[in-house]
Amino acid sequence: MSSSDIPGSAAHNRLEEYPITFFAMVMGMLGLTLALHGAERAFGWGSGMSDVARGLSIVLFVAVATGYGLKALRYPGHVAAEWKHPVRLAFFPTVSISLLLLAIATLADWPALARALWIAGVALQGVLTLAVISGWIGTRSFQHGHLSPAWFIPAVGNVIVPVAGMPLGYVELSWLFFSAGMIFWVILLTLVFNRLTFHDPLPGRLQPTLVILIAPPSVAFVAWVRMTGGVDAFAHVLLSLGYVFAALVATQLPRILRLPFALSFWALSFPLAALSIASFLYAQEAGSAAHRAIGAGLLVLLCVVIAALLGRTALAISRGEICQPE
Repeated sequence: MSSSDIPGSAAHNRLEEYPITFFAMVMGMLGLTLALHGAERAFGWGSGMSDVARGLSIVLFVAVATGYGLKALRYPGHVAAEWKHPVRLAFFPTVSISLLLLAIATLADWPALARALWIAGVALQGVLTLAVISGWIGTRSFQHGHLSPAWFIPAVGNVIVPVAGMPLGYVELSWLFFSAGMIFWVILLTLVFNRLTFHDPLPGRLQPTLVILIAPPSVAFVAWVRMTGGVDAFAHVLLSLGYVFAALVATQLPRILRLPFALSFWALSFPLAALSIASFLYAQEAGSAAHRAIGAGLLVLLCVVIAALLGRTALAISRGEICQPE
């Protein structure tokens, strides 16, 4: 009798292959929540849309975390295999980033919950950053083909820390994580461009991760404004870099969008949200109508992208295309 003949074995096999990349969906939905909140502040709207998006994001986080928790309990060897995977390793900090984004999303209405989420997110982010980077520079053998913009994810997680950390009063920790995120962003930016320029093109499934180039300077701009209390010259540089990388990525999108769907397409969502949030924040700080319009345009695009991703992900799940061995 084969394993496919055993009752329930298909469900077991799907759970075995439940990918850590599902948390990128949570990041995308929470990014949408915060972008909608930025629009509500910029245009004086009520908080209805962002509240709905936040509720959906919380439900999604619980569902994804429950699924991966069950995988960890029943198939710890498969979790270990993902940790040892040269590409998926970089996606583990999406868990801590999701907690940090939840802290930001709940800060205004439920500060006690936000504090608990932030502390848990910071602790996990610190552990995962050290573990992932130690894996990169340790005894494991990585090839140039393993490198992709997904390696920015741990750095992005660190620069998110001050966004809620400063309002909660954790000033020194905010500066510590921001500094770590910035230095590793610069290092990885050099490595990634070397890989993109002088080595083989990214595999099809990793092509969407090019959009992650937008996220570090956009998130860093928001964090920098929170830490310094306003827009200075360095903040201008960070926001401008966000727009530069967005323009660069836009030249690659026609090719990326022709590729077969994979969960990696969720990499399109959070960077767009981060740049929209940064644009709304600059509009608020500088009174710039142009940046408010840019933020609104990016938000509309983000809504279209999220709707398409949710629909395509639901279709892929119904067809059994996700949670399959690679």
